[in-house]
Amino acid sequence: MSFGGKRAIITGSNSGIGLGVAEALAAAGAEVILNSLTDRAEDHELSAELGARHGVVARYIAADMSKGAECRGLIEKAGGCDILVNNAGIQFVSPIEDFPVEKWDAILAINLSSAFHTIAAALPGMRAKGWGRIVDIASAHGLTASPYKSAYVASKHAIVGLTKTIALETAGQGITVNAVCPGYVLTPLVEAQIPEQMKVHNMDRETVIREVMLQRQPSRQFATTDQVGGTVVFLCSPAADQITGTTISVDGGWTAL
Repeated sequence: MSFGGKRAIITGSNSGIGLGVAEALAAAGAEVILNSLTDRAEDHELSAELGARHGVVARYIAADMSKGAECRGLIEKAGGCDILVNNAGIQFVSPIEDFPVEKWDAILAINLSSAFHTIAAALPGMRAKGWGRIVDIASAHGLTASPYKSAYVASKHAIVGLTKTIALETAGQGITVNAVCPGYVLTPLVEAQIPEQMKVHNMDRETVIREVMLQRQPSRQFATTDQVGGTVVFLCSPAADQITGTTISVDGGWTAL
């Protein structure tokens, strides 16, 4: 399987899940566009290194995904795309009565509205080519809920609904639209939380991972960014031509409970 000649845009992709998805698509031969809020030399170096590693064109385009005009501008600056992966997201935890309004607005803007804008901007080009793949990175929290995560859970449930709606609007046009719902994934952000959790619970690393962090993940194992990336590659492959408007969970059984 090769995505030679295909351009992929992955939002929020200078680390974590987004970077894992970019690596997987680049390894399959796609041109990749990395994105995040910052515009540092190391961001552009990251894309250059990724491209050289896989022998593909790779670029970095900064865009603030909380702003609709910049979301749409990302698609335009990239020259359109064949594959769009909406991955940008943020989180905040608080009881709803104390939830800061600005945090609610930011989470809905980045986790949900950014996908609305990028999809709207990318679809005309996909329709013109008669081929396109849109993959929205939702979450296990797009299918279930946890307390104190009202904005995050609401945004991820909404992403699943948006995915289904756009799938119906594009059915039969050579375009598929699906959502991937990861559980806990071992990213640098999650890795950084482990030492603090060890201190709080007075547990060793493996115990705190298994009994605290992965309490709701029946496999008691983190998913990896490679596994999420591989799932995205599958959804973009010919084997998934008739898979559209659905979710694929990469959650160690979390949503089976």
